[in-house]
Amino acid sequence: MGLSCTMSNTSNNTAEPTPNATNDTCVTQLGAVHIPIVFMTIGVLSNCVALAILVKTYKRFRQKWRASFLLFASGLVFTDCLGHVINGAITIRVYALEKDWEKIDSSERLCPFLGTCMVFFGLSALFLGSVMAIERCLGITQPLLHSAKLTAQHAKFILGGTWLFALCIALLPFTGFGTYEVQCTHTWCFLKTSNIKSGIEKGILLLFSSFGLTALGISFLCNTISGVTLVRARVKSKPHRQGKSHHVEMLVQLVTIMCVSCICWGPFLVIVARIGSLNADPQATTLLLFSVRLAAWNQILDPWVYILLRKSVLKKIWKITRLCLGREDIRLHSWNCSSLQNTIKTAALERSISSAKRQSQISRTNESQ
Repeated sequence: MGLSCTMSNTSNNTAEPTPNATNDTCVTQLGAVHIPIVFMTIGVLSNCVALAILVKTYKRFRQKWRASFLLFASGLVFTDCLGHVINGAITIRVYALEKDWEKIDSSERLCPFLGTCMVFFGLSALFLGSVMAIERCLGITQPLLHSAKLTAQHAKFILGGTWLFALCIALLPFTGFGTYEVQCTHTWCFLKTSNIKSGIEKGILLLFSSFGLTALGISFLCNTISGVTLVRARVKSKPHRQGKSHHVEMLVQLVTIMCVSCICWGPFLVIVARIGSLNADPQATTLLLFSVRLAAWNQILDPWVYILLRKSVLKKIWKITRLCLGREDIRLHSWNCSSLQNTIKTAALERSISSAKRQSQISRTNESQ
């Protein structure tokens, strides 16, 4: 969602409330502008590095069964990066103008745009996480069907459809189904969460939270099925299939992404659902502020999953761990013994071949004489 703006230290100076902020229980405080700049920079750089890794991997491995996963993963990282750039730029302007929305948004168009971006980038990340989980579940449990049906063209169509569906939900307030408003901290815009009077305003909050929670539930279910399938194949000692290690690598990445999403997004989605069903109270408003700060970390942590949880990196970490535990010496000793045995066998074979050649040459010389 690009919510790094809310992760800032505040001073004791209070800002005047704006007409758009209707919650009187929230006290707005000024914050340092360098904080959102730092968070935006970290988020953009992390996503760019992860995107470069995914593109490089896609060029190296063009197997049909893996190309779709890499395409969805690249779409997720690209979405997070774009969210950091757009929302981060607006947030920096908000802090630079000391959260004075009369100066920031005199035309009253910036807040609806920011709210649309918040909903779109948030739902897109959740939806793509569930799509990746479904794709891996199909690839592990039904590899033949996956290879035959899920082509690169189909994957691109699904990726575009996911973005379009998230955008349609984000644009619903422009059709009269809900409204966007400046939240009580004056640092971000979102669906109306205070003084909710109509059923439509409650409905859009419940719709947003239900879609998000459903996406998390689908990810959990599909990743569980994939994990159980791989464990069963391991226990039954089935022949190793091509790319099985890559299945494990991608499953580890998916499970980590799911855990990060649940931790970062779960509280926010639950609180939004609570506000939509029970209306806002001072406690819900405070929890909403905390949960949106927690959700801001999702786009920062997601790319590090692809940076750190790669097979080559995991092998190095495993090797260092064994070395720290003192087990690497045993492995090196066994490797040296086996290498010495191989060297002796090779030398003996070379000596036998050379002696056979010499005997052949001697016999040929004797025959010529």
